[in-house]
Amino acid sequence: MTEQSRAAAWQGLPVISVAGLSAPSRAARGQVGAALHAACRDMGFFYCVDHGIPADLIAAVFAQSRAFFALPEAEKEALNKNRSTCNRGYEPLRDQTLEPGAPPDLKEGFYIGPEKPADDPAVRAGRFNQGPNQWPRDMPEFHRVMMEYSAAMTELGERLMRGIALSLGLDENYFATFCHDPLTTLRLLHYPPQPAQSPPGQKGAGAHTDFGGLTLLLQDDSGGLQVRAPDGTWLDAMPIPGSFVVNLGDMISRWTNNRYRSTLHRVINTSGHERYSVPFFHTGNPDQVVACLPGCLEPGESPLWPPVTVEDHLRTMYDRTYGR
Repeated sequence: MTEQSRAAAWQGLPVISVAGLSAPSRAARGQVGAALHAACRDMGFFYCVDHGIPADLIAAVFAQSRAFFALPEAEKEALNKNRSTCNRGYEPLRDQTLEPGAPPDLKEGFYIGPEKPADDPAVRAGRFNQGPNQWPRDMPEFHRVMMEYSAAMTELGERLMRGIALSLGLDENYFATFCHDPLTTLRLLHYPPQPAQSPPGQKGAGAHTDFGGLTLLLQDDSGGLQVRAPDGTWLDAMPIPGSFVVNLGDMISRWTNNRYRSTLHRVINTSGHERYSVPFFHTGNPDQVVACLPGCLEPGESPLWPPVTVEDHLRTMYDRTYGR
């Protein structure tokens, strides 16, 4: 472990090698499950290392993301996600407000999801966030790189969900149905430097919890991500080369009756230069019913939330943060 890794772990964000999840030994997989249990219970955030995602693919994602956000505004606006029926495409600066009562977030983004044509049954039925992507015309490598990365991250998300199952004492394939034909979102983000004279409370991304299952965040070396500790202090989740920052979304919290944490986090880009990050949201099958899991209720305790499908939960969350 590097000095930077040790510092992160000391601050309360554990660094977990997930290589053991691919090992033939049940004991090796179980060791990763035990590490995940502690991380999910205490912080809901951890650094994921030894994940197997190729470094050259990660570099290509960053290169294509920077190139996209450098396009003229008119070219980006031509791909505005308001033109999409499934929230795909360009998200302008200040389009989202994640923290209620705060100014709009100082970031711009681009949404990509599983590619489904207009004649797909789910698309024809108007299922939430399902349909075709929008793609920039004059970036020939953009489509290939993003879909290759999305496929690799979907596999990693499924692997991590097997680890989450083990961490809860469940069969490691317990979440197989959840992982079948999952809703996923690859989101490219660009944060301008925080202005010296910002409106009160303005941030790159306001304090929020994530909507779905797992978030796997790729971040550049700018810093700026902060995670709220149980004592209310904000920890800097500084970049560790070769890692993803993984956090649990609200659905995992619901599923475990809050045994596992969906933790507040925010971004403030005080680096003085542009910041780029790439969260991948592994949200799961839209028909999956999220109800309290076996073993997550004490005797006499009731579930904190009623059962809900992944799709209905997402609709509610999007309405809340986009005001529609």
